[in-house]
Amino acid sequence: MNQMMCVPVDTITGKDLDYLSDMFQWNYVAFKKGCNDVEYVSIPEVVDFFGKATDFFEQNLNTILDILNNPGGEDDE
Repeated sequence: MNQMMCVPVDTITGKDLDYLSDMFQWNYVAFKKGCNDVEYVSIPEVVDFFGKATDFFEQNLNTILDILNNPGGEDDE
């Protein structure tokens, strides 16, 4: 009677998708702002920081896309 349903490992639930969508949106907005606002900065240290920050956000975006493209995390090879 108290059996748990087994969810396949390579399934993304609606709740998972909502969370990933929110994470993607936060990182995308931060990435866009970093790319757009760096042109208004003339201090080299700040420009360098913007570059590192946008790289970080872009990496997060790619990680989220990888999860969506391969939910099980296993290679298909």
